[in-house]
Amino acid sequence: MTKINLLPWREERRQELKQQFFVVLVGVLLLGAGSVYLVDMGVQGRIDYQNQRNQFIVGETKKLEQQIKEIEELKKKRESLIERMKVIQDLQGNRPEIVKIFDEMVRTLPDGVYYRQVKSVGDTLSMTGLAESNNRVSNLMRNLDSSELFEAPNLSKVQAASKEQAVNEFDLTVKRQKPKTEEEG
Repeated sequence: MTKINLLPWREERRQELKQQFFVVLVGVLLLGAGSVYLVDMGVQGRIDYQNQRNQFIVGETKKLEQQIKEIEELKKKRESLIERMKVIQDLQGNRPEIVKIFDEMVRTLPDGVYYRQVKSVGDTLSMTGLAESNNRVSNLMRNLDSSELFEAPNLSKVQAASKEQAVNEFDLTVKRQKPKTEEEG
């Protein structure tokens, strides 16, 4: 029988298997590292994409907030314009009524009575004036009371304006009557 020594062959085989193991191990490590890198790149790409979307939403939100502020300013301007238009319409609508009031004030004014100041607050007219006598102030009050435009004259003060002249100063308030509608009159 021949003697064959199988130990070196086994040793070579072991070395070869070890080498193959390390090659496979390095390959698996490289493959694992590549997979981790690819997954990380994918996740990082999604994060970047989401951050871009978030930035877009933040930008659009700021634009919308700016537009909301502009809309609120426009609403305020609109309300201001509506109020101005209402005042103008009221003035236009009251124009004939004011003329009638002044005309009626002149018609009810007796001789010897003069107005110094007339103020209107709401439906009340406050008049300050001069009269030659108390009887003339009484006539003025009777004329105002019998007028269709005025009611409830109220004399708050009558006093002598100066000692040299025989003139009395008076303060008088009167309410404007509501115009009668066709149904009432």
